[in-house]
Amino acid sequence: MTTAAAYPYQPVKERGTLRSFLLALLMHLLLAVVLYYGVSWQSSTPVGAEAELWEEIPAATAPPPPRPQPQPEPEPVVQPRPAPPPQVKSKVEDDADIALEQKKRRAEAAAREEAERKEAARKEAERKEAERKEAERKEEARKEALRKEADRKEAERRETERKEAQRKEDAKKKAAQQEQERKEQAERERKEAADAKAKAQADAKAKAQADAKAKAQAEAKAKADADAKAKREAAAHAQRKSELARLQALAGGSGAGGGGVGNAAGAGAGGGGKASPGYADRVRRRVKPNIVFTEDVPGNPTAVVSVQLAPDGSLLSARLSKSSGNSGWDNAVLRAVERSDPLPRDENGKAPASFTITFRPKD
Repeated sequence: MTTAAAYPYQPVKERGTLRSFLLALLMHLLLAVVLYYGVSWQSSTPVGAEAELWEEIPAATAPPPPRPQPQPEPEPVVQPRPAPPPQVKSKVEDDADIALEQKKRRAEAAAREEAERKEAARKEAERKEAERKEAERKEEARKEALRKEADRKEAERRETERKEAQRKEDAKKKAAQQEQERKEQAERERKEAADAKAKAQADAKAKAQADAKAKAQAEAKAKADADAKAKREAAAHAQRKSELARLQALAGGSGAGGGGVGNAAGAGAGGGGKASPGYADRVRRRVKPNIVFTEDVPGNPTAVVSVQLAPDGSLLSARLSKSSGNSGWDNAVLRAVERSDPLPRDENGKAPASFTITFRPKD
């Protein structure tokens, strides 16, 4: 790159510049010599003036009179310097001055152009420097924004990881707590079930013992009652037999003295006719509440009891004419018949002499 291309505002060089410069320098030297001698010839030093003032000394004894005010000294008169005569320049000096003035103007123009060029270059450099600094500032701001964005994303990532880890930890703790609660609940339920089972077993055992005790007591009471009743019935039976023998004895004596009326009456009384159709059910309803039987028997076995009664319904005898196959049920039925003594009378006001009655446990 050439100098003209690098500096487009540089003035164009003229031909013969060195010769003109030397000629102008010579003319300036001649002009300076002429001016120096002309001024020295016309200059002169002004003459100064001096003056003395005398004053009488007053007497020592006399009071001092008032001191007079000093008069200002007159200023020395300076003679004005005569004006130098106008200098008459020659044509050569005029041409030299014109050339010098033109050179001076050209130099000033070149200086101004150089200054303007430098100022433009300076402003351009400042503009470029400002643009560079602005670009650097924007680049730094962009990098700072990217760094902040990266920091924000990294912080978000770490926060997300922290929350995820916290969530997993909370879920793990919750699952462990739920598992612990489930185990505790299962243990409580198992213990409650064991306690309930133990209580049920204890209650069942206590109930079985109570039932067995009650059954034993009931059986003992039933046996005692049966024994007592058997004794009473045996005594009553003996009494009835004695009374019957007495009556038969009386009837026999009456028949010997008065004909066969007594026999006929005795036969009617003794036969008493058969029982009415509903009498057996009445007796069954009378006996059934007195049956005490707690065993569980298969099927519905039948026990048939043959009963003999006095005309007033008193029980003369009760025996098993057909067994049910279960001795417990048979004995319970016989004891119930004995507990029901006396049995109800029939519709004619008299009890039949004998009849049979059936009993089933599930009727």
